[in-house]
Amino acid sequence: MPHLHEDKIQFLEEMANTIRQDIIGMVVKAGSGHVAGPLGMADIFTALYFHILKHDPKKPDWADRDRVVLSNGHICPVLYATMARAGYFPVEELQTLRQLGSRLQGHPHRTSLPGLETTSGPLGSGLSQAVGMAIGARMDDKKINIYGLLSDGEQDCGQTWEAAMLAGKLKLDNLTCLIDRNNIQIDGMTEHVMPLEPVREKYEAFNWHVLEINGHNFVEIVNAYEEAQSIFEKPVMIISHNIPGKAVDFMEFQYQWHSKTFKPEEVTEALNQLRTLGGKITSEHQ
Repeated sequence: MPHLHEDKIQFLEEMANTIRQDIIGMVVKAGSGHVAGPLGMADIFTALYFHILKHDPKKPDWADRDRVVLSNGHICPVLYATMARAGYFPVEELQTLRQLGSRLQGHPHRTSLPGLETTSGPLGSGLSQAVGMAIGARMDDKKINIYGLLSDGEQDCGQTWEAAMLAGKLKLDNLTCLIDRNNIQIDGMTEHVMPLEPVREKYEAFNWHVLEINGHNFVEIVNAYEEAQSIFEKPVMIISHNIPGKAVDFMEFQYQWHSKTFKPEEVTEALNQLRTLGGKITSEHQ
């Protein structure tokens, strides 16, 4: 993994801001879609695709690439926007989100778009898929990393914990997963719907190495993934404390924005805030 110098941090911050603007533009054009989760995960996806992953957008089927498994497929606007900015397909195609015949469906469809590793949508199945890939990579003696991305709400699903137990039992140290701990799900706050805490202790009990980070700090994000690569005989779970609706003040921590249609004035305000933030990012690093 390359060194995270000051210029790279500025690049990542600016790219994440661009991706957030892409997300809003996509969802507005589609007339529907999920917003809060994608905005909250923009920094994580930016760090993965522009610093951490071993991948090649020009060769999406490269056998020695790392694998990204998005379990909570409804946040795919952030995956699509990041992949487009990384060079997997034209940025202009983002405007086809959720349209009939588009490669960018409301949940990812593996065979529709180069670079997608899984079809996802039914919550709770992604960790099982990631565990299966990690087992397969071990059987094939491939030196690759499997990166799973999970929501906190889908920790309600029993299948998640079956997969967690198996990963711990098999000591899958080629598996690093991250929970988007943004504390919201479609019906409200996670601790009201179905209390999850103590999440860290639960995974540790299943023989996982657990890290906790601020999911909007690129140094913490990169350091966590670097540490994960040094862990021996344990899978790694990163609990990423994220702000849903990050960088748009009227959306932050509002569970109603899990999936909500924008009013015209809200679109203008959200994009103005992000553009202003982009200017501040640039000036702070000059």
